[in-house]
Amino acid sequence: MAFTRDDLLATVELSPQAAGAHDRRRWVGLFAAGGQVEDPVGSRPHRGPAQIQRFYDTFIGPRDITFHRDVDIVVGSTVVRDLELEVVMSPSVAMRIPAYLRYAVTSGPSGPAIDQLQAYWELPTMIGQFARAGLGAVPVGLRLAGALLRNQGPGGAVGFAKGMAGAGRAGKQLVSGLLDNLCAGDTVAVQRLLGVGAEISTGDDDPLDMSGLVERTSGASWRKLIASGYHLAAGLERDGRRAVLIADLSRGPLAVTRLRYFADQS
Repeated sequence: MAFTRDDLLATVELSPQAAGAHDRRRWVGLFAAGGQVEDPVGSRPHRGPAQIQRFYDTFIGPRDITFHRDVDIVVGSTVVRDLELEVVMSPSVAMRIPAYLRYAVTSGPSGPAIDQLQAYWELPTMIGQFARAGLGAVPVGLRLAGALLRNQGPGGAVGFAKGMAGAGRAGKQLVSGLLDNLCAGDTVAVQRLLGVGAEISTGDDDPLDMSGLVERTSGASWRKLIASGYHLAAGLERDGRRAVLIADLSRGPLAVTRLRYFADQS
């Protein structure tokens, strides 16, 4: 079933509404039967209603989360949201987390449902913010660790910790160089930086050749590069038009294996 842009945006917007209202049933019910949450990208995904409910109980229900939306980009049945998350964990511990959220929407029994929610944000950076809260962060950290073990067990804790690993500084250097060359329109330099056989698409599925990507990005400026596991996301702007580029990297040696370019078609 094809959904309109308004259908997709309305479906996505239900997620922060339910989270803000601390409505677990409503939030979990937004997902398709086989839906999944990967938050942050690089950690172990939560699949199906039971695991998604445990994710909610661990990370969403106990805290107040405000979504400071910058721009939404719709391509096909996918919405990419460029935003900052404001997470209040206690009266003395609050964090601002730059992020990109990718929502893949599918048909559910009663209309559009979320098939995938992927949150691109930097877990090590968040932990650094948390640590700077000082002694006030200690009881909050203990409560979070307890909730993680209680709701998801040792395996779930290890799965979450996988979000600490990733491409790191070297991956950011690789992708920032790629972004510089894309914005400069330097096709030869872009080709050198791409891994052999790298897949390029507009949105999730529509194939795009390298010259087409350079044509779309030449003359743009880029901002807010996020490294989440071995996946990096950055914002682009040209002539007032916004886009998001998501790069997937191999684990070693580092190379770009997939690029997805999201730009609103409206």
